[in-house]
Amino acid sequence: MASAVDAVGNPIPTSTVLTASAKNIGIRCMPENVEFLKCKKKDPNPEKCLDKGKEVTRCVLGLLKDLHQRCTKEMDEYVGCMYYHTNEFDLCRKEQEAFEKSCPFK
Repeated sequence: MASAVDAVGNPIPTSTVLTASAKNIGIRCMPENVEFLKCKKKDPNPEKCLDKGKEVTRCVLGLLKDLHQRCTKEMDEYVGCMYYHTNEFDLCRKEQEAFEKSCPFK
């Protein structure tokens, strides 16, 4: 895995990319996630919450694209390490630190 985005620049939301970006997603997309969870709690019918789910997806994909544009090298190195070590954070702390330093949580 060489990059977290495809040739056109669109994010590839693999488990490795999502795991590496989880803290950023949790902070940046919290409002969308909360609204989606409220909708699911109110009505378990999946069709009723499609719009809220699309908002979550849009937020996550936008965040991934933004992260990759702002810190390409650090994100690719962290994602590459996580991919190589099957999402084992402990084996990628150096890359995680560099990524979090160059792309702080907002």
